[in-house]
Formats: sequence, C-alpha cells, structure tokens
Amino acid sequence: MTEVIVQTIHRVSHALKRRRLEVLRVVDLTPRMRRITLGGPELAGFVSLGTDDHVKLFFPQSAAEHATLETLVLGAGKDNGPLLAMRDYTPRRYDLNTLELDIDFVLHGDGPAATWAAQATPGQFLHIGGPRGSMVVPDIFDSYLLIGDETALPAIARRLEGLAANRRALVVVEIENGAEQQILESQANVNVIWVLRESGQNHLLTTVQQLHIPSGELYAWIATESKVSRQIRRVLLDEKGVNQDQVKAVGYWKLDDSDEE
Repeated sequence: MTEVIVQTIHRVSHALKRRRLEVLRVVDLTPRMRRITLGGPELAGFVSLGTDDHVKLFFPQSAAEHATLETLVLGAGKDNGPLLAMRDYTPRRYDLNTLELDIDFVLHGDGPAATWAAQATPGQFLHIGGPRGSMVVPDIFDSYLLIGDETALPAIARRLEGLAANRRALVVVEIENGAEQQILESQANVNVIWVLRESGQNHLLTTVQQLHIPSGELYAWIATESKVSRQIRRVLLDEKGVNQDQVKAVGYWKLDDSDEE
C-alpha cells in the first residue's frame, strides 16, 4: 500500500505508552543547556512526527511515588496512585536504529526537571510518556518565523533541520547571555537574532515589533512564557498582518511556575 503524504497542517494521534529509559550520555551544550541521551529497548516504536511534540517526563519524589511509577497506566486518571511530578519536554532527536532519544534541559536551578538534570549521570533511569499526538506542519511554506526563548530551542532546531534549501527562516531567540548561543543547522537560508536577557530587561517583544516579516507564504511559531507568547501573537496578527491560520503561539511556561519546558 502506498503511503499518503498529507501536504496540509494536520494532527496525528499516537498510542500512549510509558517507557523506562536509561541515561546513556550527558553533554553540556552551553553553561545552561544540558543534553541527556536516553535509550534502551523500551524506546522501540517511539514516534514523534511534529517538531514541537512533547513527552511527559516523570520525577518521583518518594518511595511511594517510585512504586506507583512502575505500574502507572497513562490516561487512567488521578486515581492511579500518588500524583507524580511531571514536566513536558520536546524530543530533540530520536533514532530507532540505535534506540536513542535526546532531551535538552535548561539548568535554571529549581524545579524537579532541572534538579534531576543537574545531577543526571549515565546508568540512571527516567520514565517518559507519549507523545500523545503530533501536530504535523509539512515543509510547504516559503518562509518561517520562529520565536521563543531557551525552552523553545529544541523545537526550533528540529524545525530548521527539516527545512529544504529553498526556504527562508527568521529565528528570534531570547537567551540569558551570549554564552547560551547555539549553532542551528539547516539547509535553508536562516537568519538568527539572539536577544540577550542579561541586561535585566525583556527585549523579545520589542524585537518582534521591529521585525521585517519574511516575504512569501509564511508560517509563524511562537513558544515562550505564556503571557509573552500571547503578546507576540497579537503583534504578528494586528501589526504585521500575518494570517492567523498560519500562526501557532504556545506558552511553554508561566512566570510563577518554577520549571516547565
């Protein structure tokens, strides 16, 4: 049977499965960004079709929570045992031939995910769930506008790596300081604007207001603090005239939350 490739933005659902994976490698990409490579036989069958997919990472804090995690049935509801600390993270890379999965963590010093990542060493284990589904955005646009902060970098990097050579991408990323810049690989014509937070002021919104929007059919993607994402979306719609059907804005974390990707 010939596989049908859908050339529109569409959603694909996946079977929800919990996986116990081993820490294989730990690499610091920048002073505040750590890549942890997970793997093992339970990664077989893992699917992530969208560049901004999310998996649940589970961080049990007690013996009872560890015991619950071993028999956790995803989607069973809160009556499935003690409520576990969990966070959403983007699969940065996965390889079913080597059974490896990369997750990039921002080491901001608090919260269960950042705390775990700061001490993670090969041989430890981490449970993940999902992704539940993928929002697939085929490479059918002339231009891409990708806006976010450090937490959005894994999704932005995945998107750029999948673009064709005849595409254009304008990327705006807010980071702590110059040491947090990463090399973003792509065949496309990419322009990256790094917005530094070290001055103590948030310049991301102002930077977006001053942007020259790329020409051609455009897809815009925004992921940062929830309120800021909404503000940037309004700028793109009201001031820049971007088609609302081709703008996706999500809040990856809230200002009063300690740890969310």
